[in-house]
Amino acid sequence: MPTAGGAGAAERVALVRYQGPAGDHNDRAVPGAARVADELARRLRLPVTVVGTPRPAAPARWDVELPVALPALRELAATHDAILAADRVPVAALTRCAAALATLPVLARHRPDACVVWFDAHGDLNVPDASASGYLGGMVLSAAAGRWESGLGAGLELGNVVLAGARDLDPDERRLVADGTVALAGVGADLPARLRQLVRGRPVYVHLDCDVLEPGLVPTDYRVPGGLSLADLAGAAAALAEHEIVGVEIAEFEVAADAGTADAGPLLDALAPLLAG
Repeated sequence: MPTAGGAGAAERVALVRYQGPAGDHNDRAVPGAARVADELARRLRLPVTVVGTPRPAAPARWDVELPVALPALRELAATHDAILAADRVPVAALTRCAAALATLPVLARHRPDACVVWFDAHGDLNVPDASASGYLGGMVLSAAAGRWESGLGAGLELGNVVLAGARDLDPDERRLVADGTVALAGVGADLPARLRQLVRGRPVYVHLDCDVLEPGLVPTDYRVPGGLSLADLAGAAAALAEHEIVGVEIAEFEVAADAGTADAGPLLDALAPLLAG
């Protein structure tokens, strides 16, 4: 990725903010994504393409939420398709993990060689028939890999996925890790070295769910103890930045609509190696 503010930044990086529905439990992710996008725009000195229209959260099972979200998610997929077709690098502020239902199949079509490094406390590899919660965001990678039909496409090879920082896995997800279908780089001092080993020099697409971090470091919905520190995340980002970065997406940063204090700066400081090339 070109250096932030450098001569090539305007030509290569495309900033996107998604604000449509995506299996929302509450209304804090839309202003959260706006906060992240605004800070990215300030740092990179680039405009932001806004996709989707906010609507009040209406928590329900995946089969109720997905039809509501599909029009905006298809718009997000078309936006990513245009960016990648132009050989540009999407950097997206997403509301929820479920928005990646739209981005990952597009990535798989344009960059089937890319390794998706999925920073998340969870595996997001559930399928509808086996999901205890029915939560749409918990089925993203499985849909992108064609394990169920989302209406947004598939094509992602699970062998190109690395779960980073995952520690709350359901039985089927643990099986996929144990049998080598999906790689896991767990929390620990060796995370950067483990990522280098698993990525194996491939281009990298980074997805970050803020719950991969230790609870309380940034505002987010789920709180799973034993997460990464911001220094851990920075070290992992530096290791990944040794590779070609073909996209970055940041999800699940929450703020209340009237909150003036939630700061995306520390999070983006940790991700700076990915954004600065």
